[in-house]
Amino acid sequence: QVQLVESGGGLVQPGGSLRLSCAVSGIFFSIYSMDWYRQAPGKQRELVALITSGGSTNYADSVNGRFTISRDNAKNTVYLQMNSLKPEDTAVYYCNAYRGSTNYWGQGTQVTVSS
Repeated sequence: QVQLVESGGGLVQPGGSLRLSCAVSGIFFSIYSMDWYRQAPGKQRELVALITSGGSTNYADSVNGRFTISRDNAKNTVYLQMNSLKPEDTAVYYCNAYRGSTNYWGQGTQVTVSS
């Protein structure tokens, strides 16, 4: 059974930092590309960051320079370090594992940026 379990969300003040984690089981983690998506209320889910199986990364313009995606294949975990958080970063954050046409999703973790 494939499981993706996100953690690390919460309430943070503007300018603060959070690190999200996504622990993956049930797949050969190292050969999958991993994404972080987010969905704010009333908005479509959007891609935030991705990291390929080879370690290449890409970011949405809105988070480039503030967020960093990384992976630890020994721990089957992908991370999203979020710095200089803004109120507009408030959303449910989801991790996604994909390879070809195969996708697996986590249940999401809430991030709220507010003073």
